[in-house]
Amino acid sequence: MRLFLDANVIFTAAHNPDGRSSALFELARKEWCRLSTSPHAAGEAERNIRLKYPGAADRFDGLIQLVRIEAEAGQADVSWALEQRLPLKDAPVLATAVACRADVLVTGDRTHVGHLFGRRVRGVQVLTPADTLPLVLSRPRDR
Repeated sequence: MRLFLDANVIFTAAHNPDGRSSALFELARKEWCRLSTSPHAAGEAERNIRLKYPGAADRFDGLIQLVRIEAEAGQADVSWALEQRLPLKDAPVLATAVACRADVLVTGDRTHVGHLFGRRVRGVQVLTPADTLPLVLSRPRDR
């Protein structure tokens, strides 16, 4: 299963090793799923970790090694994502998740993306980390 991680999931995993976001990285290490993100999301997560939790920068550096960085979606895809009532800063994340054919977009952003939670958008299911964990564990491991 391919999980596309929003910046807030990567950020949370880096500074909270006991949380649900971190559990997704552990499942990826054990080959239960594959993780990907965009340069946009990876950069946002890194900037925020180094600014807000500089002591977690080494953990971030280790975690990001488990994540495939996908090419950013094109403008047409971003325009489509904007039509899904997403702000300009969030539209590229959904657009890239769709473009790289992820199974799930994992995000904790209830404010801007919450209206899409539980929905499948162009083949990508939008879920929180808490809702993603049982889904990953219910399927065969990726090997």
